[in-house]
Amino acid sequence: MNKSIFVNLPIENLTNSVEFFSALGFTFNPQFTSEDSTCMVIGPENFVMLLEKAKFSTFIDKPIADRGSVGALIALSCESIDEVRNLCEKAFSLGARKYKEPDEYPFMFGWGFEDLDGHIWELFWMNPEHVQ
Repeated sequence: MNKSIFVNLPIENLTNSVEFFSALGFTFNPQFTSEDSTCMVIGPENFVMLLEKAKFSTFIDKPIADRGSVGALIALSCESIDEVRNLCEKAFSLGARKYKEPDEYPFMFGWGFEDLDGHIWELFWMNPEHVQ
């Protein structure tokens, strides 16, 4: 069964978020972009909808979590340890928060950052020989 995933994230400012993620190398689908939201492409069938809070709130009947809480970790695989390191270092230089040190295991390397809106991105590389 092949499924697509669209993760929806509330953001403060679309322009700032697009600049941040563009600098990290992500692209956006203009077909699903408006003045208050955009579709960030993270893989052939994987997308992140960045929605300004006013628009995000139209999809839910609960308050949006504040920056002091975490509702999810967004784990994103990378092609190499260097890609994990480079993306995190670039994110830090763009204003992301470094909330932990890298995790190193014999079969996996991970590191992460908190983006401009407080969302946690866990980047990781896993040795393909370890995955069965």
